[in-house]
Amino acid sequence: MRFHHALTYDAAPAEVHQMLATPAFREAACAAQDVVSAEVSIESGADGAMTVVVDQVQRTDDLPSFARKFAGSTTRAVQKEQWSGPEGGTLAIEAPGSPATIRGSITLAPSGSGTVETVELDIKVSVPLIGGKLEKLLADRIIAGMDAEHRVGTAWLKGDR
Repeated sequence: MRFHHALTYDAAPAEVHQMLATPAFREAACAAQDVVSAEVSIESGADGAMTVVVDQVQRTDDLPSFARKFAGSTTRAVQKEQWSGPEGGTLAIEAPGSPATIRGSITLAPSGSGTVETVELDIKVSVPLIGGKLEKLLADRIIAGMDAEHRVGTAWLKGDR
């Protein structure tokens, strides 16, 4: 399944990139998603390059029963971002032990006086008969997570930390 989701911020790309490179922001975004636990690791490199790892445990009580059968009462998601510069890089989300593969890109681009953050992913769940339904559920959860992060980010960029 192809996935595309775009969010806009009222700040320049450099400000959005700086926010995304801040562990406290990532931790606040995880808290806004009501995760069970989260560990954030960010390694900054030269010229805006960075490696971001967000390892979190999420509740699954909002999933349909057929999906909880695969996930259990909680599920672990490891989000890995490899930024080649402030304009973007690759994104992978792994759920250890699951038949899901999620890989793609994340970009920041100027839009007027603001920024558009775009995430494009290929989501694949290798489960006969219900793989497509599980892919749709994963896409919905990714959108919900991105939207929660966006709410935190909008406030963060206005100085609400």
